[in-house]
Amino acid sequence: MGVRKRERAEQTKEAKKQIAFAKLNNCPTSPRKMRLVADLVRGEKVERALHILKFNSKDASKSLEKLLLSAIANWQSKNEDASIEDAELFVKEIRVDGGSMLKRLRPAPQGRAHRIRKRSNHVTLVLGANNNTQS
Repeated sequence: MGVRKRERAEQTKEAKKQIAFAKLNNCPTSPRKMRLVADLVRGEKVERALHILKFNSKDASKSLEKLLLSAIANWQSKNEDASIEDAELFVKEIRVDGGSMLKRLRPAPQGRAHRIRKRSNHVTLVLGANNNTQS
């Protein structure tokens, strides 16, 4: 392996240590409701995002709070020597995609039937670190 290739591999390795992500699949909430809560924490620092999710009355905020705590734990397992306070973690990206849909039929008047779609979603949360002190 060449010198440049090795240097580039080390740089990408360091860059990957600065981010951590967590995924939540098939959460039984509609994506629209989950996006309302996800928009509140996008771009926020981790401490502020945790406070926002803890005191939000929406049901989706409980799931997102657990997901954020999981992403923090993933970042800590990557960086055992670094501390969270020095890293200044923030929510770099949060994406809510539609998941599988359970389709049911509900009886309607005059012999008809209406379709009920029970939606679910997939959430991907990426944390980034602001610290530039690490070499």
